[in-house]
Amino acid sequence: MYKRFLKRCFDILISLLLIIILSPLFLCIYILIKVSSPGKVIYKHKRYGYKGKIITIYKFRTMVENAETLEKKFNLSQKKEYFENFKLKNDFRIIKNGKFLRKYCLDELPQLFNVLKGDMSLVGPRPIVKRELDKYKTKKNKLLSIKPGLTGLWQINKNKITNYKKRMETELFYVDNYNFLLDLEIIFLTLIFIFKGNDY
Repeated sequence: MYKRFLKRCFDILISLLLIIILSPLFLCIYILIKVSSPGKVIYKHKRYGYKGKIITIYKFRTMVENAETLEKKFNLSQKKEYFENFKLKNDFRIIKNGKFLRKYCLDELPQLFNVLKGDMSLVGPRPIVKRELDKYKTKKNKLLSIKPGLTGLWQINKNKITNYKKRMETELFYVDNYNFLLDLEIIFLTLIFIFKGNDY
């Protein structure tokens, strides 16, 4: 209980501080998306949160509007890649500047509001959809026993983790072993990861 209380206090303090400090960057990204692609700037998506609660996560939109409807245009290779890993290496639905925002994880910044709200934590397993949750089978409840995170152990290693099974093992390892010092280490490594850019 004390560990969760400390984690929540840390989440509130750091997320609020980052929202204030990064507000000019939020504005710049908002304008960048608005002038380069028609549609809403903030993308909202339903994911699974703590104890299976359905939460709405926020992201800066990096794909065309109604990108989900374009899944039917995937070729066989793309379908295989997408349904195995839930993402495409070269996704034709990504908008101009979208790859840049993803490379430096800038599209994830609005999730600081999810953290402040209490639906997410700064560090934890990444929030997932039902198709992903089903892969956890008997380990579903373990995964959902803590809040999903803005960053996490998988996030800082995702350039090395090439399949979804390894990702699940990494997320569950965090659930079993998380503590305040590990969270601080992950946050520090996340900053390095963002600075270098990722291959998403």
